[in-house]
Amino acid sequence: MKKLFLKVCMMLLALLIAVACGNNTQTPADQGSDDPESVLKSPSKKTKKARKTRKKKSIMIPHSAGSPYEVLLVAAEDDFHNGLVDTLYSILSDDVRGVLQSEPMFKVSRITQNNFSKTLRLCRNVVMIKIDPNMYSKCKFKYSRDVYAAPQIIMTIQAPSALKCKNFIKANSKAITEFFTRAELNRQIDQLTDDYQPHIYEQVMQMFECELFAPGELNKVTTGLDFVWARGERFIRKVEQSLNIVVYSYPYRDTRTFTEEYFVRKRDSVMKANVPGPHDGQYMMTTKGTLFLSDETVHGKYAQVVRGLWNIRNYDMGGSFVSVSRVDEKYQRVIVAEGFLYYPNHAKRDYLRKLEAALYTLRLPDELDSGTFKYSLDDVIITPDE
Repeated sequence: MKKLFLKVCMMLLALLIAVACGNNTQTPADQGSDDPESVLKSPSKKTKKARKTRKKKSIMIPHSAGSPYEVLLVAAEDDFHNGLVDTLYSILSDDVRGVLQSEPMFKVSRITQNNFSKTLRLCRNVVMIKIDPNMYSKCKFKYSRDVYAAPQIIMTIQAPSALKCKNFIKANSKAITEFFTRAELNRQIDQLTDDYQPHIYEQVMQMFECELFAPGELNKVTTGLDFVWARGERFIRKVEQSLNIVVYSYPYRDTRTFTEEYFVRKRDSVMKANVPGPHDGQYMMTTKGTLFLSDETVHGKYAQVVRGLWNIRNYDMGGSFVSVSRVDEKYQRVIVAEGFLYYPNHAKRDYLRKLEAALYTLRLPDELDSGTFKYSLDDVIITPDE
C-alpha cells in the first residue's frame, strides 16, 4: 500500500513539474518581432540596458507614503517658537513659478521630533532640523536615500544655533527647493521610462531621430512640418481639461538663439502654424511679461528652460507651460520639447511637473548611441563650498 501511495505521489509531482515548465515556455509573440517597424515602436536594446543600470530598490523596504511634492518637516519643540520652522516652511511653500494662481511648490506638514513615529518615517520627503552647539561647529546639509522606505529622501540640516541655521536656510533656499524638486522629477522620469505612450515615442523617433517618453494619458497625436503635438483631453462638467506635449525643431545659428526675444518670436510662429484656436484667426501665443528663463545643464549639456503662460489670440483661454530647448550637434538644430496644460479652476503643479519630467527624457540623436545614457537629472549640490 505504501509503495502504491509513493508511486501516485511521484506521478503527481512529475505532472506538476511538466505543467510549470509548459507555462514558462515562450510563445512566438513573447519572443519579439522581426518587423523592421517594431524598432521605432520600442526603445533600443541599448536604451533598455541603460535602464537596468539604474539603482534597484530593495524588495525588503516598504513603499514610501504620501503624494509627490509633499514634505514632512521635523524639528524640536523650541524651533517651533523661535521662527526657525516658520522660515523653512515659508521657503518650501513659496509659489510655483509659471502658474497664474497662487500654488505652493510643496505641501508641507510640520511635527516635533517626539512625534516622528514609525508611520511618519515612511514619508517620501523629510527635512530634519538638528540644533546642537556641542555637536556642530557650523551649519551643514546632509541627506540619505531610502532609509525607512523607498523612494525616500531625508535631508538633515545641522547647525550650532537656531539663528545661524535660519540664516543658512535663507542663503540656500533655492538649493533646498531645487533638491526636492529634482528628487520628485527623477522619480517621475523613472516611471515614464518604464510606462510611456509608445505611439508618441514612435512619432518623435520618426520625425526627429529623438527619444521621448510621454505619459500614457496623452493618446492623441497631430503632426506638422518638424512638429509633433501629443495631447490627452477630458471633459468635467462640460469643461475641457487637457495635457499637451509638443516637440519641434529649427536651425541652430549661434548663442543669440537663446535670448528671450528669439524664444518668443520662434515659439509664437510655430504655435500660430500648428496650434489653432476654436475659430479662424485664433491661435496660441506666449503671454508677454510672464516668462522665467534659466540656463541649465541637462544630461551634461546646455539647455534653456523657460516657464510661463500662454493664451489664445482673441479668445478667453490660457494656461501654463514649461519648455526645454537643447542643441542637437549632429544636425545643427535646436530641439524644443514643451509641455502645456489647460486646467481651469484646478491645481496645476503636479500635472505641470509630470509634463516637465517627460521633457527631460528627450534623448538627442548623438545620445542614442550611448549605452550608458543617464535619464535622471543630476542632484543639486546642497553643501556649499567651504
